[in-house]
Amino acid sequence: MKQDANRHGRKDRRVQRAAHGRRRRNLRWAALFASLACLGTLGAIPAEAGTGGASAPANASLVFSSPMRSAGATWYGPGLYGNHTACGQTLRPRTIGVAHRKLPCGTAVKFAYHGHTVVARVIDRGPYTKGNAFDLTNGARRALHFEGANRVRYAVAIDSKRH
Repeated sequence: MKQDANRHGRKDRRVQRAAHGRRRRNLRWAALFASLACLGTLGAIPAEAGTGGASAPANASLVFSSPMRSAGATWYGPGLYGNHTACGQTLRPRTIGVAHRKLPCGTAVKFAYHGHTVVARVIDRGPYTKGNAFDLTNGARRALHFEGANRVRYAVAIDSKRH
């Protein structure tokens, strides 16, 4: 019996789906690198390129409030991947973003935790736990080396168009 066939001699759908997913992923990466090579920007990829587009690509042009404040934060993600956020994005394991109750969608927030910093955009609403102001996505949590629930330092980007 073939390895990709089940006990009834039919093709195993799990094997087909896995192979299809690998082909699609490889094609997406090939298209990305081909387009970057055509633009000649392969060496200038920002650090947030693999985050699902949630973070600020032009961090140098952002101006943040000073001094940094402190707030409670938690993180979320597993079990919610593939779902849409309140701001219309699809949540993925590497998406760098943050949930906040009141900040407008797309607002950039700079976080610092034990010497690590990350700039994340507001992509969702929450957290729904008492005493916390932010819910970090798994991508933001990993960039900060953040575990569990703790206090983080943060600064909100100032919108230069409004001031």
